[in-house]
Amino acid sequence: MAVKQWELRAAFAQRLSTMYGTEVPAYTTLVDVSHEVNRDLLAKDPEQAQRLGSIARVTAERHGAIRVGTPEELRQVGQIFAGLGMHPVGFYDLREAAVSAVPVVSTAFRPIDEDELARNPFRVFTSLLTPADRRFFNADLQHRLENFLSRRSLFPAELISLAERAERDGELEQADAQRFLELAVRSFELSHEPVDRAWYAELERISSVAADIGGVTTTHINHLTPRVLDIDELYERMERRGITMIDDIQGPPRWDGPDVLLRQTSFRALAEPRRFREADGSVTEDSLRVRFGEVEARGIALTPHGRATYDELVAEVDRRRTETGRGRAEVAAKVWGQRFPRSEAELARKDLAYFTFTVNTAHDHATPPPTTLPELIDQGWVRAEPIVYEDFLPRSAAGIFQSNLAGDGSKDLTQQAADLDGEWMAGVLERSLHDPYDLYARQRERSLESVRQELCTPVTGSC
Repeated sequence: MAVKQWELRAAFAQRLSTMYGTEVPAYTTLVDVSHEVNRDLLAKDPEQAQRLGSIARVTAERHGAIRVGTPEELRQVGQIFAGLGMHPVGFYDLREAAVSAVPVVSTAFRPIDEDELARNPFRVFTSLLTPADRRFFNADLQHRLENFLSRRSLFPAELISLAERAERDGELEQADAQRFLELAVRSFELSHEPVDRAWYAELERISSVAADIGGVTTTHINHLTPRVLDIDELYERMERRGITMIDDIQGPPRWDGPDVLLRQTSFRALAEPRRFREADGSVTEDSLRVRFGEVEARGIALTPHGRATYDELVAEVDRRRTETGRGRAEVAAKVWGQRFPRSEAELARKDLAYFTFTVNTAHDHATPPPTTLPELIDQGWVRAEPIVYEDFLPRSAAGIFQSNLAGDGSKDLTQQAADLDGEWMAGVLERSLHDPYDLYARQRERSLESVRQELCTPVTGSC
């Protein structure tokens, strides 16, 4: 029996989780605590707990993060994930989002269809090193770094071939599927090959992220992230278990209004045993702090208008913190309480967030329906169901990276930045780079078309 792409994706996510839990035992604790929190909330309020996805989906949900060094490596990664039914969505420039030196640009590979997301929404945030960016690397270091990266091979040809077949056919036969999964998971295991200490240290002075990518001959899963329904409660439970968390929860604050976008935190990068090759050729034992355990809580996807409002609030929080010296959580909760809508209905009426809409069959249809969406919502003609945010926030991702760096690194703002954008990344991938706003808008529009047909009302379009 053939194995469908979504089944490959689910199996890959599960195997990756098992492998990572073996390599980083604290990750298993993080998953266990996430499940505890989710079970408790489900028992307390089943409807609210599943407002943004079934508990089965939330429990299985993961996002991974990997880092690669060359455009060719990124293209190969894109092919592997295409075999799993995952597509590149969004362009994230962490060079601009971080105060510390984080010389990468990123995209996220994920399913884009509603039914595929419901089956398994596995995502991989994938970052590419930028050696040509003069703010981080001079010409000599760029040349040596690119030479080093050109000599390594991260993914076997057999894996790429199987991925191409899975993408083309939408499935693999059982034996091929098992081989594909075996090779794919192995490609992201932490290597036991000795690290060249001098080379790694030279890159680490620029950026810990650069060293993690370009200072070794392989790649590895950098972190794997479960989804939790109450990230504040998880943070407290992890601390009570003696696991040191980073200082902040990234993203929107804790408050009494709707959950939107994405909140993230992690336990601090742990010292992992690694072997090093010294200048005299000897091999010694030491450790590196590179990998960490991230966890996320997902909210409602915001429209461009809603995202602009969110960005304004972030800037306002930064300004008030500078003026008052107060903590981020306190300031942010106050700012949000003053300026952000406190209900899903208000988010929908003001077109600040994405929802799908269905006709309320319990409503009295004796009178003609109104012709605008806000009126349909206010008068109870339609129900609005929130669309979960499936993507990432550059500032939050950079904040997580930054909180787990060995140091701030080096960034010379007088030098010329490499001009990289989504169009450039799409060319590297040889694939379309999907705009997340377009994906959410299409999902909303499909639901509105059904409402138009059922009620025969223009609603923002023709009947």
